[in-house]
Amino acid sequence: MYIKEEWLKSGFVNEPIPADIDIKAEILKLKEEKNAIIMAHFYQTNEIQDIADFVGDSLALAQEAAKTDADMIVLAGVNFMGETAKILSPDKLVLIPDLNAGCSLADSCPADEFEAFKKQYPDHKVLTYVNTTAEIKALSDVVVTSTNAKAIVDSFPADEKIIFGPDRNLGNYLNSISGRNMVLWDGACHVHEKFSVEKIIELKTDYPDALVLAHPECKQPLLVLADFVGSTAALLNFTKSSTATTFIVATESGILHQMELSNPQKTFIPAPPNDSTCACNDCEYMKLNSLEKLYNSLKFEWPTVEVDDELRKKAVLPINEMLRISAENKL
Repeated sequence: MYIKEEWLKSGFVNEPIPADIDIKAEILKLKEEKNAIIMAHFYQTNEIQDIADFVGDSLALAQEAAKTDADMIVLAGVNFMGETAKILSPDKLVLIPDLNAGCSLADSCPADEFEAFKKQYPDHKVLTYVNTTAEIKALSDVVVTSTNAKAIVDSFPADEKIIFGPDRNLGNYLNSISGRNMVLWDGACHVHEKFSVEKIIELKTDYPDALVLAHPECKQPLLVLADFVGSTAALLNFTKSSTATTFIVATESGILHQMELSNPQKTFIPAPPNDSTCACNDCEYMKLNSLEKLYNSLKFEWPTVEVDDELRKKAVLPINEMLRISAENKL
C-alpha cells in the first residue's frame, strides 16, 4: 500500500473526507468488510465510544484483544494499549488512529533507566502498571491494571520483596491498603496529578450530598478525601449500584459518558484541575483520536502497531500472568 510522506510524518492518515458521506455508516461498512473490531477506552470521545464494538478499561481491552476472532483490531486509545493488543494478538493487524496518542505515565519510565533501577534490587519481583511500553513489560514479572493490582499484589507471599512502577500514586495507594512496602518508581499520570483538592472541596459545598469518586492514580490527599477509590471500571460500576444521585468524578472526563448512559437519572460532575480556566480534566493524548482518523485508519489500514517478535515473546509473559491471576479472581 502506498503511504503518503505527510502521513508518515504526521502519525495518522490525513486524507480529506468528502463532506457528503455519512462517516459513521462508512466506518460500520468498512468494519464489516474487513472483519474488524473497534475497541475504545473509556477516555475516548463520546462519538468514538458510541461507534465502538467494545468499550472498557485497560484490563478489559487486554482481555478482549486476547480472545477476539476479528482479523483487524482498531484500538481507539493510546499507544501502549495498541502495543498490548499486538503483543496478545500478533497474527492480527492492529491499528491506532493516531500514532501521536502517547501516554505521560509511560513516558515517565524510560526502559534503560528502569532496567538500571531494577538492577539495584536483584531479589525483588517486578510489578509494572499496564501504562508502560513493551520494553518495560519485558522487564517485568507481572503486569497489573488498576482493576487487578490489589489482587495481584495479594497473590505474592507477605514477605515478598516487590518493585512497583511506574505510577507512584497507585503504588503508594497499594502499599496503604495491602500493608506492603513496595519499592516505587517515581512516575505519574499528568491528568490525575492535576486535580485540585481545594476546588473539589468547594464543589462539595455546592453539592453537599455528592460522593467523590477517585482513580488511584490521583495524589494521596485526594484519595483520603474520596468516598470511593477504584479503577475506571470500578468507578462506573459503583455509580450503578450506589443509591447516591450526585457524583464528583476525579478521573479523565471521558468516563462520564458511560456513567450518564448507565444512570440517566443521576448527576455527574467532573472534578476540576488546578487550571482555573478549565472545568474538567481531559487527556489530550486520548482526545487526539477522532471519527475522521478512525475512518481513514480503517480505510487505508494504517497506522499499524508493530512489536519486534523477540520483544513480544518477553512482554507477553507478564501480561499472560496478569490475565491468569485476574481470571482466578474473577476480575
